[in-house]
Amino acid sequence: MKTKKIKTYSLEEVTDKYIGEKGTTKRDEFENELQLDLIGEAIKRARKERNLTQAQLGALVGVQKAQISKLENHLTDARFETILKVFKALNAKINFNVELLNQNVKLT
Repeated sequence: MKTKKIKTYSLEEVTDKYIGEKGTTKRDEFENELQLDLIGEAIKRARKERNLTQAQLGALVGVQKAQISKLENHLTDARFETILKVFKALNAKINFNVELLNQNVKLT
């Protein structure tokens, strides 16, 4: 019996095809959304590991429970300062990786 070989594709190939190649506006927007979803998931996981409710975390940060829910579910564009406060309240170590693109910046 002859077996049929199935072609497989990498995640990168599928993303290039259906979302757009790196450097395109659509791809950049997709990757930004994905990063925000990952941040929300990290907040939720850390909160639950520390046995905190959304209301309790909100009280530690100085925001309402609804704001924590929106952060966790990526329903809002939170200020960077708020995200930092949340991770600080969760006693989480924060690492940021910034990669500068090879572009010239001109000031006039």
